Parts: sequence; C-alpha cells; structure tokens
Amino acid sequence: MLPDLQLKDHLRLRKAHPCGSYEWTVVRLGADIGLECKGCGHRVMLTRRELAKRLKTNLTKHEDTEQGNP
Repeated sequence: MLPDLQLKDHLRLRKAHPCGSYEWTVVRLGADIGLECKGCGHRVMLTRRELAKRLKTNLTKHEDTEQGNP
C-alpha cells in the first residue's frame, strides 16, 4: 500500500542516512516525494513505491478531518 502523506510529516525510514539520522521531513508531494534529512539537511527525491518500501513509520499524528467525531 502506498503511504498517505502530507507536507511537513516526520518519517522514520528503515536504514540510517550516512549522517546517522533515521528521521526525515516531507518537503514535496507529487509522483515523487521530496524528503529532507533531519540530521544534516540533505534532500532526496523518492518515488512513492520506493518510499513505501523504505518507510518504517510516520511519526506525525494526523486527526481525521474527513470524519467529524463529536
């Protein structure tokens, strides 16, 4: 399943970046996803499919805006 993401989401990937950080921020959405390393600021572009393989968890909590809970 392809991930449902929003801008500025904080993600944890399965493998560490060479700087040692596992955490990334989403900076661009589209067919390709732009990510920025939270450790060193390096930016990369991944396809949604490649990101789905590398993604461990989304650290950002989203409230369901589609469902209005009383």
